[in-house]
Amino acid sequence: MTVGTQMTQAIATVQSAAASMKTFSLETQDQQAKQTFEQLATTLDNAIETLKSRQKYVEKQEPQYKQ
Repeated sequence: MTVGTQMTQAIATVQSAAASMKTFSLETQDQQAKQTFEQLATTLDNAIETLKSRQKYVEKQEPQYKQ
C-alpha cells in the first residue's frame, strides 16, 4: 500500500468520524453534548484540511505516491 493510498484512507476515516459527530450533534437534545459534538466535528474538519495539505505536499514531492 502506497503512502498516497494510506493518506486517502486516513482522510476518509476522519471524514467519516466528523460526519458522525455532526449527526450526533443534530440528534441530541442535551445542549452540552451538542456543543461537545460540534467542537469535535470542527477539530476533525481541521484535521482533514491538515491531512489534505500534507497529501498534496507528499504527491508534489514524490510523484510515485499519486494514485
